[in-house]
Amino acid sequence: MILAFSVGALLLALVLSGLVIGVTRTQLVSNRESGAVVRVATNANIVRSSLGIDGGAANLDLSSLQTPEGSRPIVFQRVAGADGACGTGWSAQDPEFSCETLPPEIREAVLAGAPSKMRFVDRNDTKSLVVGTPIADVGGAYFEIVSLNSLDDTLSSISFTLFGASIATVLAGAAFGWYSARQILRPLDEVGTAARALAGGNLDARIRRLVDPDLEPIITSFNGMADSLESRIEKDAQFASDVSHELRSPLMTLQASIEVLDNNRADLSERAQSALDLLAEDLDRFRELVEDLLEMSRFDAGVMHLDLDEVLLSQFVGHAVRSAGFSTPVVLDEEVVIDDELGDVVTALDKRRIARVLANLLTNAEKYGDGPTSVHVTADDRRVRIMVDDGGSGVPEEDRARIFERFNRAGQASRRGTGTGVGLGLALVDEHVRLHGGRVSVEDAPSGGARFVVELPRVELHPSDDDDTGMIG
Repeated sequence: MILAFSVGALLLALVLSGLVIGVTRTQLVSNRESGAVVRVATNANIVRSSLGIDGGAANLDLSSLQTPEGSRPIVFQRVAGADGACGTGWSAQDPEFSCETLPPEIREAVLAGAPSKMRFVDRNDTKSLVVGTPIADVGGAYFEIVSLNSLDDTLSSISFTLFGASIATVLAGAAFGWYSARQILRPLDEVGTAARALAGGNLDARIRRLVDPDLEPIITSFNGMADSLESRIEKDAQFASDVSHELRSPLMTLQASIEVLDNNRADLSERAQSALDLLAEDLDRFRELVEDLLEMSRFDAGVMHLDLDEVLLSQFVGHAVRSAGFSTPVVLDEEVVIDDELGDVVTALDKRRIARVLANLLTNAEKYGDGPTSVHVTADDRRVRIMVDDGGSGVPEEDRARIFERFNRAGQASRRGTGTGVGLGLALVDEHVRLHGGRVSVEDAPSGGARFVVELPRVELHPSDDDDTGMIG
């Protein structure tokens, strides 16, 4: 819009400037020519009176003529031996502007008895106007050369003024376009901001009421859609939470029953023992699903909070890996910012949640990536990174953006193995990491396979914040 207004103002300024210059030039030239013609007629009468019928050029005083500055009179009197050619019979007030200065065509026309005028460029490359009229009584002619320099100066001054006015007009057009764009597009920008916030998960995003009757239907429809979407998501989250809570009691009963049956395995047939093992395995998966759903419902309800403790990062990661039942080596990169006294990276995090993150990533590598191969820890002054490498075939580019979505395990199951997960492990990883203000991503590991990268802000607690927490190894 700013460009359109600027271009429109520029075109308008150019058109108006062209019209003004054209009209002004025509008017000035016309006035100058009309004045010159009248003056030449008057001066011709004076010349005729001065010459007389039998007078000569010697009796003529050209300085007595009414000629403004820049006008040069030239007189021809047909005397004995004068045939109109430059030389005999010609008189000029300014020797530089004599008969030779006159264009031959106007000289011949006037001497033939026809009053004429003509614009030309003289020997000094100056634009000039020559007006000539015959003096029939004495067989002569009167010419006057008028300089048009002052006219050009006037037009140049007008052009410069119009150029400045054009620039001011373009700037004014751009300013008006900017103002109009803000007034017109600001409501649409608010609509876009609210839509992006809603798409990013902020279900409270709404468009405020604007004094714009044209946008009122859009605002009403958008806010109504957002209300319906928020209500639907809340109901779905509440349903999942309620179902998960209701399933815990029968789940505990089933687990107790399985334990009783397992304690009496010897009394069961081989076929019954196999069925018991399958039942126990499925019950474990069922319990894992219920726990994950409960955790997800807490995230959706917005009741999750962090319980930060300062830790020695590499020691904490090693402890978390071993607690998850893995013996994967933990490697602390050499070029990291560490505490000189403790010889490790010190940061604050929620130990339970990050331990769950590492357990899920290691389990995911075990199920879908031929097992974890290494865990790398690195850090700088602002962030820490924990990287879990596996020995699988990696995650295709098209699946990397979707792999952390809930219940999304198609890419894992079809390309990275035949795991038995439900598709909530990596989604929980993403939620725990985002709660810390970090992010999780997947890339290719240097040795092949997939590398899951957990990036967290490096946080230091004040002494009063960690009096009851301490370090862990």
